[in-house]
Amino acid sequence: MKTADSSLEERLRDPATRRDAFAELISKFSEPLYWQIRRMVQNHDDTNDLLQNVFMKAWQSLDMFRGDAKLSTWLHKIAINEALTHLQTLRRRQTESLDSEESVAARSIESDEWIDGDEAALMLRRAVASLPTKQQIVFNMKYFDEMKYEEIAEITGTSVGALKTSYHLAVKKIEQFLQDRS
Repeated sequence: MKTADSSLEERLRDPATRRDAFAELISKFSEPLYWQIRRMVQNHDDTNDLLQNVFMKAWQSLDMFRGDAKLSTWLHKIAINEALTHLQTLRRRQTESLDSEESVAARSIESDEWIDGDEAALMLRRAVASLPTKQQIVFNMKYFDEMKYEEIAEITGTSVGALKTSYHLAVKKIEQFLQDRS
């Protein structure tokens, strides 16, 4: 029995149906990828730029997609790598300007005109932004995207046990962050 993803993969491989299938792929995965990137980089405009980069890289790499992983897994890997590259660039700039990582993330969250959250949501975003990058990724995928550890392991190339530990540590750090600020 064919799944919708396997049918989409077949159409992506066929030059005659590739463009229409890719448009469908963009429609299907734009929102989840947007939010995955957004929770990492915090800024709407940067997220949109990175999302475009993700789809450009996916389009350029379609011939290299072997189907060993699900399309969603492949796209999430590209999205995480794009977001991490963006964050590394920002950190290099921060180091040069001597701003602390947390203060830059906090300013980005506070100045984001696209978020209309309450104070509790803002505090949670700040707490997540204060985590190390790996813990942010794991926390966002588990808590917000409600992914299973097995799926996160496939995307990140990390063992399920290590992911559970990262998630547990992230939760503890977030709890501490919130306690310290209340």
